[in-house]
Amino acid sequence: MKVARLYYRLVKFEHTIFALPFAYVGAFLAVQGVPSGHDLLWITVAMVGARSLAMALNRLIDAGIDAANPRTASRELPSGALTRGAVVAFCLGSAALYLFAVWQLDPFVRALSPIPVAAFVVYPYLKRVTWLCHLWLGAVDGLAPVGAWAAIKGDLPWQAWALGAAVAAWVAGFDLFYALFDVEVDREQGLHSWATRFGERGAFAGARALHLATIALLFAAGLGLGVGPLYWFGVLIVAALLTYEHSLVHPGDLRRLDAAFFTMNGVISVAFFVFVFADVL
Repeated sequence: MKVARLYYRLVKFEHTIFALPFAYVGAFLAVQGVPSGHDLLWITVAMVGARSLAMALNRLIDAGIDAANPRTASRELPSGALTRGAVVAFCLGSAALYLFAVWQLDPFVRALSPIPVAAFVVYPYLKRVTWLCHLWLGAVDGLAPVGAWAAIKGDLPWQAWALGAAVAAWVAGFDLFYALFDVEVDREQGLHSWATRFGERGAFAGARALHLATIALLFAAGLGLGVGPLYWFGVLIVAALLTYEHSLVHPGDLRRLDAAFFTMNGVISVAFFVFVFADVL
């Protein structure tokens, strides 16, 4: 049980709530109804495997960086609670779970399955070379609704890409906030982020622009899909929650940054899925 808790913390399993509901959004909107239990089961398993792999790779590749940062030095690898070999084994198991689940879905998505894995490997290295790393992270998470759509329908119309882009902008926007935790340490270590490049105010401005893009893209996807009123109400709820999230923190006052990042983003993801689910019913 203790080892299970270590792996749970390693991948921050509770944060799967950020991505999984948007995968379901892609699946439900793809069929404009409720997908089969078979498809939902294997989409869920694929998402859990993929996200576990992504987080474990990130921890593995960034172990040295985490050890030098007081905020992250207590993580499982830097602290010695888990060995590198144990995390490598976990990565291999997560990859196997992801690939097995993908092979239970539409053949079209099987050919695309290496793309997320490659993106997972690239992401941790980007902070070493560019402040655009946040956009890459957003694009990786934006694959959730795109992949779920492809897994069910075997195609990728522009509406699926609009949903993916909305998630990408949403995730990249709140990752700009998250980077504010480590601005000084990142500068000392020569790492790159939006905040180290443009400062705290620049991070806030970037997050606002990306979250406005999120709403615009959800609006565009809805127009293309011919959705009902509950979808539009869900978009309004997302807009209201994002506005509230931005009200929690201000340049020079980051005391509620944890609430803005962790709590509100979970609420946004689940709330939007609930309205999409109600709409397609």
